[in-house]
Amino acid sequence: MFDKVHAVAKQVGQIVIGKDGQIRQALVCLLAGGHLLIEDVPGVGKTTLAHALAQSLGLRFNRIQFTSDLLPADVGGISIYDREKNGFVFHPGPIFTQVLLADEINRATPKTQSALLEAMEERQVSADGVTRNLPAPFFVIATQNPTHQIGTFQLPESQLDRFLMCLSLGYPDAAAERALLLGEDRRSLLKSLPAAMQPEELLAAQEALKHIHTSAALIDYVQALAHASRHNGLFAEGLSPRAAIALLQAARAWAALEGRNHAIPEDIQAVLVPVTAHRLRPAKSSGGGAAVSRDLVTQWMQSVPL
Repeated sequence: MFDKVHAVAKQVGQIVIGKDGQIRQALVCLLAGGHLLIEDVPGVGKTTLAHALAQSLGLRFNRIQFTSDLLPADVGGISIYDREKNGFVFHPGPIFTQVLLADEINRATPKTQSALLEAMEERQVSADGVTRNLPAPFFVIATQNPTHQIGTFQLPESQLDRFLMCLSLGYPDAAAERALLLGEDRRSLLKSLPAAMQPEELLAAQEALKHIHTSAALIDYVQALAHASRHNGLFAEGLSPRAAIALLQAARAWAALEGRNHAIPEDIQAVLVPVTAHRLRPAKSSGGGAAVSRDLVTQWMQSVPL
């Protein structure tokens, strides 16, 4: 079944050119059942990547363009009085889908951003005293612009912690950019993109991750990393238990794509930066933002012996 995941990666790579590493990490995130945050400047393919992933996985897809005047009801849904039924009828919002693209999430106010918290953690939406389950699988793929850009609101730590991984695409290299300039429009290619995997196959692959063996020594390594993050003085706050669990789950997914039935320390190291960098803040901020944290993550990883 993991061969299908590789087929998805290959297909998405034909749409988002020159970003095979980021595509693999994104699939690891979705395979691990987590939510994905893509942070970068406008125009480098964040939205295209999200759309290509959803279509290649055969999942229902909705997109919300986050703006400063977006309200929580615009995301979760609203109850409207129906004269014929003599009562209020709930109209589901766009969050009732399998893949929700929260485009430019940090352009919405914190109140609207928080409307996603319950859905991301519990896979459900509560409105008017009624809890409604979201379809399975359910993923939030959010994009955000750098916080120094005009009209952005920084995501709170509680919400950042609910994104299993954070990726940055970056500018394409010269060869990839030339292929984009000479090739067909990416949106036109998306329209004809077939599903390389079905939702039930993705659910089966997620279930199979439970059988990826993690030894006691590997768990010791994850605990040592978490402990060091809290006491080495590099970060303002260390990793939460949720982050340590996410790190282990992402490592299982990485091992599965490597064709192994057991995880090894190199799997932890392969996913450490995208799983942890957005959750950590430097103890002494130098104005570099997330990039500073990524450098510190590497320093922190090297300080913890295997």
